[in-house]
Amino acid sequence: MTVQAANSILYLDGVNKTFDGFKAINNLALVLQKGEMRAIIGPNGAGKTTMMDIITGKTRPDEGDVLFNGEIDLTKEDEASVARLGIGRKFQKPTVFETHTVEDNILLSLDQKRGVFDMLFATRTAKEQARIDELLALIRLEGRRDELASALSHGQKQWLEIGMLLAQDPKVLLVDEPAAGMTDAETMETAKLLREIAGERTVVVVEHDMEFVEALGVKVTVLNEGSVLAEGSLEQVSKNPAVIESYLGR
Repeated sequence: MTVQAANSILYLDGVNKTFDGFKAINNLALVLQKGEMRAIIGPNGAGKTTMMDIITGKTRPDEGDVLFNGEIDLTKEDEASVARLGIGRKFQKPTVFETHTVEDNILLSLDQKRGVFDMLFATRTAKEQARIDELLALIRLEGRRDELASALSHGQKQWLEIGMLLAQDPKVLLVDEPAAGMTDAETMETAKLLREIAGERTVVVVEHDMEFVEALGVKVTVLNEGSVLAEGSLEQVSKNPAVIESYLGR
């Protein structure tokens, strides 16, 4: 194992995946450090979703190394075991318990070993309540805790789902297009929220909104045709002729 792999939280090298003759992932190499936030951009069909599917155990690559925390081979794990290892994924469309309160949504996510009935009606420990309060404050929903999740705006539901994932204490958080459908104010607040989350955990953000990516202020990886086309700051990759031709110039 290389030093680079051993010191990383996510390490992909030589990863390939073909679907019915279409090469969705082509010799993909990607290294993420503990506590890092990285933005992933690229045109439709660039391989962003397939990459996340491979990391989370939904799709197995045809070949290549996919390591978690420098040692665990994710290609041998399924989705459930990857989640238990500490890799959380938030899809573009928020999935929350609409008929439960905001606070209960967080409570139900705290401990997957207990049933819904147990979680809702058992006496909460002081530690559980403190964690719920902490998460509600972090996701900007402390004042909405007693309202049904269905009453939240689209952006607030996105925040709630992020809070539900954080309740499971992931080491890595994969976030798919969090700014989609948000107001301008919600978009900027979401960028601030994700910056606050990173550091304690690694955050990977797949996004098309360049203003949002700029607000994140992090290293950007550009995917195209299943491989890395460029990496660097948004300013750097935006000046790359290949990136302009394949993505930003469209």
